[in-house]
Amino acid sequence: MMTDQEFLDLWQEETKRDYAFNLLLRQYAQPLYWHIRKMVGSHEVADDLLQNTWIKVWSHLDGFQGASSLRTWLYAIATHETISYLRKERLRTCLSLATHRALVENSIVASDSPDGERLQQKLQQAILRLPPKQRSVFVLRYFEGLKYDQIAQITHTSEGALKASYHHAYRKIEEFLKALD
Repeated sequence: MMTDQEFLDLWQEETKRDYAFNLLLRQYAQPLYWHIRKMVGSHEVADDLLQNTWIKVWSHLDGFQGASSLRTWLYAIATHETISYLRKERLRTCLSLATHRALVENSIVASDSPDGERLQQKLQQAILRLPPKQRSVFVLRYFEGLKYDQIAQITHTSEGALKASYHHAYRKIEEFLKALD
């Protein structure tokens, strides 16, 4: 695993940029894909958003200041890209929130999930019922294991508000899963 400084040193050398970027892709492509996938449910959409994320990373990497870790910066780009997509998709389709959720939930059940377990599908359905902001906070905290200060850097939200969002998201998921039993 490459450190942020090792990556940035490679990136600064014009002739090694492609190599550095490929190392970054190898290190973060899969975790970022699953982060996005947990938020959108669909492989195709997650794949598209991941590509958009990498395009933004490439075009903004020269401006990376190092105020946060490279990992946090990458997750911030992926999270913002995903939330933006979710908001635009809801507006673009002019569907009610319930109809949009139903379409996404159906795509989960119909898709080839890696483990295919019903419990995983139920959890994903519950997550997709959350508002985009709560969904991103829950995914970053629960699945990615990030600390609240890291999530605060990604979402530009106070730690107190994040804790409240996570708590509300957790309760909603818990209620959804209990209702299925």
